[in-house]
Amino acid sequence: MFEHPLEERLFIFAKKVRNFCRNLKVDTGNIEDIKQLVRASGSIGANYIEANENTGKLDLKYRLKISRKECKESIHFLGLVETFGSTELENERNILIKAANEIRKILSAIINKITANNNGK
Repeated sequence: MFEHPLEERLFIFAKKVRNFCRNLKVDTGNIEDIKQLVRASGSIGANYIEANENTGKLDLKYRLKISRKECKESIHFLGLVETFGSTELENERNILIKAANEIRKILSAIINKITANNNGK
């Protein structure tokens, strides 16, 4: 199903975020933050898939940067959603934030490698 191990990891991350969101209490603030979190977490993988379409180095780097940006947004919205003191949800949130930070670092390393190989372009 997946050509790249990272692609699979991004898919699994987005699924885990969705499962986490299903367990959150729905209130006025959480509704909007949940929507943004779901969009951002799914967009990480979607942009990574587009990056791998072999449309050139500039597009590859651009899409990877968008992926990384969506990863940062996911971390932001993970911090904003309210767990109302649930220890289980707090633990799950921390696990997801850790995973998102790892993904962000991987994407940054790929971008840096592409930049180095293209003399900064």
